[in-house]
Amino acid sequence: MAQKPSIPKGTRDFTPSEVIKRNYIFDIVKKHFQTFGFQPIETPSFENSDTLMGKYGDEGDRLIFKILNSGPFLRNIDKSFVKKIQCQESEISEFINFLKNEEDPKMLKEDAIIDIQKSELKSEIYNLLKESDYNLNSDHFIIGRNQILTKFQQKILANSSKLVSASISEKALRYDLTVPFARYVVMHQNEIDFPFKRYQIQPVWRADRPQKGRFREFYQCDADVVGSDSLLQEIELVQLYDAVFTELKLEGVNIKLNNRKILSGIAEVIGAQHLLIDFTVALDKLDKIGEEGVKKEMAERGLTPEAIAKVEPLFSLSGSNLDQLQALKELLKDSETGSKGVEELTFIVSTIEEMGLQSANLSIDVTLARGLNYYTGAIFEVAAPKGVKMGSIGGGGRYDDLTGIFGLKDVSGVGISFGLDRIYLVLEELGFFPESIDRSLQVLCLNFGDKEALVALKLVSALRKKGVKADVYPSKAKIQKQFKYANNRNVPYVILIGEKELEENSFVVKRMESGDQQTYALDAVGDFVADL
Repeated sequence: MAQKPSIPKGTRDFTPSEVIKRNYIFDIVKKHFQTFGFQPIETPSFENSDTLMGKYGDEGDRLIFKILNSGPFLRNIDKSFVKKIQCQESEISEFINFLKNEEDPKMLKEDAIIDIQKSELKSEIYNLLKESDYNLNSDHFIIGRNQILTKFQQKILANSSKLVSASISEKALRYDLTVPFARYVVMHQNEIDFPFKRYQIQPVWRADRPQKGRFREFYQCDADVVGSDSLLQEIELVQLYDAVFTELKLEGVNIKLNNRKILSGIAEVIGAQHLLIDFTVALDKLDKIGEEGVKKEMAERGLTPEAIAKVEPLFSLSGSNLDQLQALKELLKDSETGSKGVEELTFIVSTIEEMGLQSANLSIDVTLARGLNYYTGAIFEVAAPKGVKMGSIGGGGRYDDLTGIFGLKDVSGVGISFGLDRIYLVLEELGFFPESIDRSLQVLCLNFGDKEALVALKLVSALRKKGVKADVYPSKAKIQKQFKYANNRNVPYVILIGEKELEENSFVVKRMESGDQQTYALDAVGDFVADL
């Protein structure tokens, strides 16, 4: 029985038409990357696991595709690993028996802490006991003891799981292009001229739940500058966005701009530094749930009524970008960090306004809070033109220590990314792909038989040398079938060479759109090319 063909969930096949349209976007993005002085690099599709793990937070780590070690890896697991697991199993067994047999909760806590001094896991047990709140009441004591056992067993299990994972998988598929780029910079630092402007267009993989617009395999198009903290880089990246989207005819995209220092400054002046993430997550929902909804969520996340009252001016920011920045300057006058953020954005905005943009809009958006655990300065996000319902089609920001995770400290960088798949959907919805983009073939010679096909093949060779996309229908078939093929391929010109044309050393060109026909001499191919 034949196997039913399928592909993994979250992956896609692309038709010739889709590939051509995607390449159209790639080519424009790549052209402007190069025009702005960015150099191309590529990194492997998979990295060492320890390069990726721990760089994206717990949620990101869960979405990394791990690659099993090749060969009989289970037989080759290091003996020290087995010994450690056995040791942990023995210790937890002894500890459980100790807890079960000890009746006095006070003695339990004291004796257990003394007893575990010899244990490799003493810090784990000690911390659990130290944090425990024992009640001498027997019922509460039993509950508390069971809770400790459960937590301890969970910790042992998690630790064992990590050891197993490391033993059976040493590599993982690339989750994004940023961390591999940081690794690349550190490994090649002696070959790189700083500031280093790089672009990279490659696929990445995430073990996410597939849904509309979200895939497990997709391309990223990144441009970054490392080794410079100059704000001129931010200005250039805004111009780069503007240049690309203008050529793609996506006029009117909105490049939203914020600064992490401003968000930190606001949290500081309202007395909620410790709730920075909660504050910004709620603020980021302003356009979705409105002012009252944001206030309610801030309260639920622990902000005091006084702090929320101080935030209210953010809900009514209006006027030009510079007007809004002036209002923020007043709000953040007592925050050195916040004032610095306002100063940086003022420089970027005023410079852009002086130079002008081709078709994009630049706007301050103090609610913009993407990448808070990552970005340290400017934050970018690009929204599609008005009237198109689509999430962000680009984003990025400034990071002060990209390479620090690999030991190369104080290398500042800033970068942006283009959302290829969403840009594709927007262009498709608006009908902005060029009409002729699907024409992978300009000329098709019909096949009337062996003699005619040989002459047609010579003609096609001459056309190809002149850069014309041409082909011969491979076998003699009904003319109706060959014309249908030409229509399906969206071929604008069909060439007919029959017995009459052989005798007259000529060929007939039929324009498919109008149905008009014109005859050319076989030795006058140049005349036909000139008429294309």
